[in-house]
Amino acid sequence: MTRIGMTTLAGLALCAVGGPAAAEDLYRGGSFPSIASDIKAGGIGDAVTIVIFENASASNRVTNRTSKQTQLQGGLSAGSIDERGSLGFGGTFSGTGEVSRSEQLVARMTAQVTGLAPNGDFLIEGQHNMLVNGEHRNIRIRGRIRPVDITADNSVASSRIADAQIDFDGKGFVSRSAKPGLINRIFSFLGIG
Repeated sequence: MTRIGMTTLAGLALCAVGGPAAAEDLYRGGSFPSIASDIKAGGIGDAVTIVIFENASASNRVTNRTSKQTQLQGGLSAGSIDERGSLGFGGTFSGTGEVSRSEQLVARMTAQVTGLAPNGDFLIEGQHNMLVNGEHRNIRIRGRIRPVDITADNSVASSRIADAQIDFDGKGFVSRSAKPGLINRIFSFLGIG
């Protein structure tokens, strides 16, 4: 057999043994990102970074002053008895109450897209727990964000969250020290402290 005949025979044998060639498509509709885009949250289960910057301050001042004087005088004269007496009552009250509060919360945390609103907004929820110098700090966030508010680095400012619920709580030595003591709380409850 000639060399050309052998090559032809081998090619036919390979075609007879092998099945049809299969090919898979690399494109999957709906999850194919653009080459020029960044990875941003796009659906349920995706993570998005929340940049929390909240400032709040309030103050209230009340001043009360009252003064009252009462005099009572009397006398008794009968024969050789001549007695006089006087009694005086007086009271002054001066009270001042002032409440001033200023808070600032700055943090970065990641939340997860937990649902989709009918208008296409993402419902988000996240929790961040940390222990700093013996103080437990917990930040919880919940709300609704628009996909257009997600920046190129997959973050959203807390001021862009609709229906935002941001809870910042902590427990530890500093938190306990900021609360009034038992005696002060009792006096305050009775209205004398």
